[in-house]
Amino acid sequence: MKGEKNKWAYGPLFVCEAMTDKTAIIDLLETEVNSLGYDLVDLDLRIGANGLLRIYIDSENGITLEDCARVSHQVSGLLDVEDPIPGNYSLEVSSPGVNRSLRTPAHYARFTGERAKVELARPRDDGRRRFTGLLGTVAENEFELELDGETVILRFEDIAAARLAPKIEV
Repeated sequence: MKGEKNKWAYGPLFVCEAMTDKTAIIDLLETEVNSLGYDLVDLDLRIGANGLLRIYIDSENGITLEDCARVSHQVSGLLDVEDPIPGNYSLEVSSPGVNRSLRTPAHYARFTGERAKVELARPRDDGRRRFTGLLGTVAENEFELELDGETVILRFEDIAAARLAPKIEV
């Protein structure tokens, strides 16, 4: 028995192949959400004691509470089968709101002419990482952002986060 005090620590280790990558979860859910007639705009994933998966959906006609319930029911079944997230978590389905995130080139194109805030993953050569301006022309790999009369071209692969930033006047 001597020396066996911590023997359990040397036993087999089982690793669950859970998805903790936001992109992998989007890839899993996007086809299902699209098949229901909605666009999966984005999602928030928080893993831990109070885990949360919040899915943002949209459609040309806007989003109702019934739409959220429909997607929640369908996605919940897929998540039960695939079990991609470790531990317990709450599932929420919501509309993206007025300051919605921009994730795909189609999102940028849909909101051409609208004001957006964009943050790059790494600073550009001039040291700048954050931009706020009007969305311009969208190409396959890049888009234009008009800033105070100047047009800046940003590549999608460089974007860390982007969202609409409408001016709200009171």
